[in-house]
Amino acid sequence: MSRIGKLPITIPKGVKARLVDRVLTVTGPRGELTRPLNPSVAVEIDQDAIRVLRQDDSLQSRSLHGLTRALVSNMVVGVSEGFVKGMEIQGTGYRAEAQGSILSLSLGHSHPVQFVLPEGIKATVERQTIIRLEGIDKELLGQTAAKIRAFRPVEPYKGKGVRYSGEHIHRKVGKAGSKK
Repeated sequence: MSRIGKLPITIPKGVKARLVDRVLTVTGPRGELTRPLNPSVAVEIDQDAIRVLRQDDSLQSRSLHGLTRALVSNMVVGVSEGFVKGMEIQGTGYRAEAQGSILSLSLGHSHPVQFVLPEGIKATVERQTIIRLEGIDKELLGQTAAKIRAFRPVEPYKGKGVRYSGEHIHRKVGKAGSKK
């Protein structure tokens, strides 16, 4: 039995979950999330908890048991508390600016990169080099952060680029001078 899959998900106050035709909908103070469920797993909704059960002991059911529980748990946490992802920009002249749903990034290219934030993701910029992304969908938030990071990944010699907050970059030693 999956150690993660067998744990019940407690439903906080103000959050409602309903299951209609293998589609789980979780509604809370921050919004609503919907996810279709695989037929290999079943979901039971009580007054104060959600339980994820597998139909049989096949490989697919065992694989999806813990995954489905984690996804449902992320939905419940997202609509009740939300998720935050921090990013840092390092490099001379590198900066960011948020204008509504557009994030403008100056990352050493010949032009500023205009990134349109997806629906449900909000960005705030602090001190021109720290980006704070907020949203209720953890999967969409992580994908958005990965796309922003892909514009200028951190290079290992000087450490310039876009990184996640707290990300450790293994720095490399540059060329040593030649001896004559």
